[in-house]
Amino acid sequence: MVILILGLVLFLGVHSVRIVADDWRTAKRAQLGEAKWKAAYSVLSLLGFILIVWGFGQARQQPVVLWTPPLAMRHVAGLLTAVAFILLTAKDIPRNGIKARVHHPMVLGVKVWALAHLLANGKLHDVVLFGSFLLWAILNFRAARRRDLAQGTVYPAGTTGATVTTVVAGLAGWAVFAFLLHGWLIGVRPF
Repeated sequence: MVILILGLVLFLGVHSVRIVADDWRTAKRAQLGEAKWKAAYSVLSLLGFILIVWGFGQARQQPVVLWTPPLAMRHVAGLLTAVAFILLTAKDIPRNGIKARVHHPMVLGVKVWALAHLLANGKLHDVVLFGSFLLWAILNFRAARRRDLAQGTVYPAGTTGATVTTVVAGLAGWAVFAFLLHGWLIGVRPF
């Protein structure tokens, strides 16, 4: 569990700099230059991610059961992760109505993804992993919305075509991951 927690601290810590020290981040990016900043950010993020995967794998070997979720929660989690995939997709498709409305769909998608997994899993390592991501996403979403308000950020209105494309692409990505890749990569078949 220590390696999982270390990975979370490193990965989420790097991704939290803008939440807790945006001015420092801006100054460091200017001092180091964009390329060096991105390189350091990427290396630390990758190291944190590797530690999360390794630590989570180790923690799964000796699980501590906190509760046993009802079977129905698997179906609720399936539905919520479909929504999360749509939100994650909305980040990359220009002029979709989802991004126009929520402004930060990727962070909202992480929130929904983490909540879905918390509902369907009751082991300590699941709560540590998904609870950490949920807390991070809540804080990040709030900070991003405050930055938008302070800067007067205006998001372009969405179009129907882009929104439909976003939903279809998100659902397609979800289906591929849920029915094929999740079992292969994670070792758990949700369906």
